[in-house]
Amino acid sequence: MKIFNMFRKIWEKIKKWRASPEKEITEFIEFQEKRFAKWGYSILKKILGPIIRKVWIDEVEGLENIPEKGPCIIASNHESYFDFICFAAISPRKIHYLAAEKFYSSRFWKPLMKITGQIRVDRTTHDKQHTHKLIFSALKQNRMIGIFPEGTRSRDGNLLPAYTGVAQFALKAKVPVVPVGVIGTREIMAPHEKRPHFDKKAKIKIGKPMNFEEHYDKEHDENLFREITDKIMLKIAELAGKEYPHIRKK
Repeated sequence: MKIFNMFRKIWEKIKKWRASPEKEITEFIEFQEKRFAKWGYSILKKILGPIIRKVWIDEVEGLENIPEKGPCIIASNHESYFDFICFAAISPRKIHYLAAEKFYSSRFWKPLMKITGQIRVDRTTHDKQHTHKLIFSALKQNRMIGIFPEGTRSRDGNLLPAYTGVAQFALKAKVPVVPVGVIGTREIMAPHEKRPHFDKKAKIKIGKPMNFEEHYDKEHDENLFREITDKIMLKIAELAGKEYPHIRKK
């Protein structure tokens, strides 16, 4: 009877483990770019890139600050859909942005997200382990990831409080963060507008890569993530000519 009870307890633990969401965390999830996404991005950039640069981009500073190769994170302020459209048009490297789930329910945006190899982020789901695994896998493949730390577009042009995901990815993957200030995209197409203006132009200012090697082998906690995120946002604010008033007081 004792042996039977022992095996029964072991079996119950196995069933709980199989049903536990922690099981997914231990599984390896690889970022795999579809063949059509490899070609799709290049084709769209060759066709639309020159048009976007001609019509909507006035000036670009610091293009040389984007690493020629290796993994990195592009972190930018977010005022308009034209933030990522303009940056992709001028970037010498392919960029994989973290794209909100709403883009994948849109008839217009969904095929563009898929054909250009962007990474879906479901903001309504509490457990984002699957998405995080994809991001780390993409960085391990020496890809360039685009993140808007604010999480959504600013409705009034002021910088919003940033989430700490950008710091978590940078520290855990041990990769640099390239801060970017985008100016004027809200005038091209504000969040409440459905069509862009053709008489407005944007300016993109790219800062030098921010490295945080001194923190790579330290114990990471939310305080450190917040500290690093604040440093990144202050640099983004400087490049964008804005204030970032959301620094947490110690």
